[in-house]
Amino acid sequence: MATGQRGADYRGFLLLSILLGTGWEAWAEKIHYSVFEETDKGSFVGNITKDLGLLPRELAERGVRIISKGKTQLFSLNSRSGSLVTAGRIDREELCSQSPQCLISFNILIEDKMNLYTIEVEIMDVNDNAPRFLTEEINVKIMENAVPGMRFPLTEATDSDVGTNSLQKYQLSPNRHFSLVVQSGDDGTKYPELVLEKALDREEEGVHHLVLTAYDGGDPPRSGTASIRVTVVDVNDHTPVFSLPRYQVTVPENVPVGTRLLTVNAVDLDEGVNGEVTYSFRKITPELLQIFHLSSVTGELSTLKGLDYEESSFYELEVQAQDGAGSLTKTKVLVTILDVNDNAPEVTVTSVSNPVPEDTPPGTVVALFYLQDKDSGKNGEVSCSFSEKLPFKLERSIDNYYRLATAQNLDREKMSMYNITLKATDGGIPPLSTECHISIHVSDTNDNPPTFSASSYTIHIPENNPRGASIFSVTAQDPDSDKNAQVTYALAEDTIQGTPVSSYISINSDTGVLYALGSFDYEQFRNLQLRVTARDSGDPPLSSNVSLNLFVLDQNDNAPEILYPALPTDGSTGVELAPRSAEPGYLVTKVVAVDKDSGPNAWLSYRLLKASEPGLFSVGLHTGEVRTARALLDRDALKQSLVVAVQDHGQPPLSATVTLTVAVANSIPDVLADLGSIRTPSEPDDSDITLYLVVAVATVSCVFLVFVTVLLALRLWRWHKSHRLPASGGGLEDVPASHFVGLDGVQAFLQTYSHEVSLTSDSRKSHIIFPQPNYVDTLISQASCEKSDSLLTSIDFQECKGEAPSVQSGEPEAPLLAQPQRAFRRALSPPYPLYRFFQAKEESIRELELASKTIWSQEYPQHGASS
Repeated sequence: MATGQRGADYRGFLLLSILLGTGWEAWAEKIHYSVFEETDKGSFVGNITKDLGLLPRELAERGVRIISKGKTQLFSLNSRSGSLVTAGRIDREELCSQSPQCLISFNILIEDKMNLYTIEVEIMDVNDNAPRFLTEEINVKIMENAVPGMRFPLTEATDSDVGTNSLQKYQLSPNRHFSLVVQSGDDGTKYPELVLEKALDREEEGVHHLVLTAYDGGDPPRSGTASIRVTVVDVNDHTPVFSLPRYQVTVPENVPVGTRLLTVNAVDLDEGVNGEVTYSFRKITPELLQIFHLSSVTGELSTLKGLDYEESSFYELEVQAQDGAGSLTKTKVLVTILDVNDNAPEVTVTSVSNPVPEDTPPGTVVALFYLQDKDSGKNGEVSCSFSEKLPFKLERSIDNYYRLATAQNLDREKMSMYNITLKATDGGIPPLSTECHISIHVSDTNDNPPTFSASSYTIHIPENNPRGASIFSVTAQDPDSDKNAQVTYALAEDTIQGTPVSSYISINSDTGVLYALGSFDYEQFRNLQLRVTARDSGDPPLSSNVSLNLFVLDQNDNAPEILYPALPTDGSTGVELAPRSAEPGYLVTKVVAVDKDSGPNAWLSYRLLKASEPGLFSVGLHTGEVRTARALLDRDALKQSLVVAVQDHGQPPLSATVTLTVAVANSIPDVLADLGSIRTPSEPDDSDITLYLVVAVATVSCVFLVFVTVLLALRLWRWHKSHRLPASGGGLEDVPASHFVGLDGVQAFLQTYSHEVSLTSDSRKSHIIFPQPNYVDTLISQASCEKSDSLLTSIDFQECKGEAPSVQSGEPEAPLLAQPQRAFRRALSPPYPLYRFFQAKEESIRELELASKTIWSQEYPQHGASS
């Protein structure tokens, strides 16, 4: 059976507490339950969840538990029903002895909020104990001359129950000589007394046997019995008399074992055996018999074991003195125990929040502990403190509970664990203290983003790096712990020249190592800007960025590239002209080269590697200008071959060479006269098989070329016959050889001159390009034909000299190709270069036909190429 006392005052106080914002600790003292002792385990005590405003499931979710001040857990929580139940059988007499009210106080803690609630349970008595006498037999000695009406005290019975269940009455067995009277003391104790109703006669009956029965008020009532043995003795004139009606003594609890506390003294005026007095305890419990000892002869009261104020601060003993005749008297001995400071404070940690998140706001309770001191008064007053300068504070809670709360914000990165030493000190003299150590671990929250050691990094990587090579490593530090400190790396989305940066660089997401996905080319791009993002694994994750400037370092991987003179695509060599009248230092030509590299790798120097006639020409070291080193002599060969090397300053250096052919002559006719002697040196390693193949191909080509040439000449002759155009005079001027070079066998003059001529020294392949119409007139006069440096001499020099018809000034002259048959026949006969060209290869025939059509359409656009 259990009852919950919750009235209107309780509800009003609860509502007021909520409205005023007060804590539950104030009204938690009002929660009161009651339960009978000896109930079965699990018996209902009270609906604790309802009284605390919780739901049954919240008992486990919020960590609701009982904190008991004693060693024995008397109650427990039923998490299914949310009720307070008994943890076992409860014996009220063991807990509270003879106390009229037995209250068990304990606390209930809600772990998540560190809130305490005080619960009081009253243990109600049941009639589970019967009255019990100290001894089974009571001996009483009465003189035979005792007058009726005399009273003789008897040993009373005890009952551990209280209230109506305690001892209520005594009953004496029926007899002729005695009756029973019950006296009540100040504390309500009932003392039985035997009353003599009829005079005794020792000779008639020396011993009387009676039965004394004690009853309690339970339902049904319980009883206990003791036998009374009354012995009739001879006449005794006096009874013992104590010197004091009540003995009192006060001793400290720390007196040694065996210490004499006091001496009781009774005097009997009789002589002999009737005057000998013995002392004994009249009313005492077995527990007290183990603490105190009474000398039956001397009456000295001493201790059998150490006294403990905390167990009992006061003892009431009843001592009786009896003479030899059996007469006795009684007195009370009161022993008061004084407290000494012999108990150090006790610190009981009831709850610790471990770990504590570092973002916990100030004022959050992280630990709850209970202080107690078994001493009393000043000796039991306990104070608590901790000396370290820590971000915590102590707050007093209900009863002797203290709360350890945060005083300021915590930072796990500065301190991840606090070892707090609590010191509890009592008020005794000297004071006693106890230390208790509490370890508070601070758990990490993701409050720190990853940080790089620098805001930006500069990376230098040489070009032509191996693919997949590691080029750099970035590391971000996160002072957090566990997952909050696990950093992953990624490249920010970006593009370089329209291509995602991830096409060039990759990064290991775990280590932050950057890898080149390809080989970098300094000539393609020289700078690469990246952004690396470091992100932790917290929730939510934090990140930071860092800029990377990647500079590609130039390597000497590009040889110099010669721009001028350009190498012909057909393998021929360009010809430069140097007049024999040139003075030393005359600029023949200039070699122009570039290098795609940069810095020293692009610094170029020129030198003359090889010359057919050493000492005749020189090359500028830094300019590449080819100049005459001395005056040209008549004995100097017409054809001069120069090999110019261009070298950069890289390590190792790279170089390129170009072969120049310089024609030494004062005019173009001189060049044409000896053109046959200008040949490209044959390769010394040409084999006989190559020669046979060349001859075979040349023979077939000549046969086919003759046919095509005749056909072309006929068509030109027919067109010339039907279309004669007026000719305008115009002569060719001497042209410096430096203004034309060989390019694919034909290279044009610079536009500052009026004609274009290109000659090569390659006898196997020679091209002739006729002048563009914007440079010269269509027809040529006899006078211009007679000029020694005319371009026409390269085609039919002798023909123009002896066979050209004379014309009058201002009259139209014959077209340039008036007699194409004769011109081509002349060109096809040895030793002219055109003859050697036709022997080169068969495909040159098609090139000649195409070139002829192109020349014709350019010279005479009004007639069309089909004519």
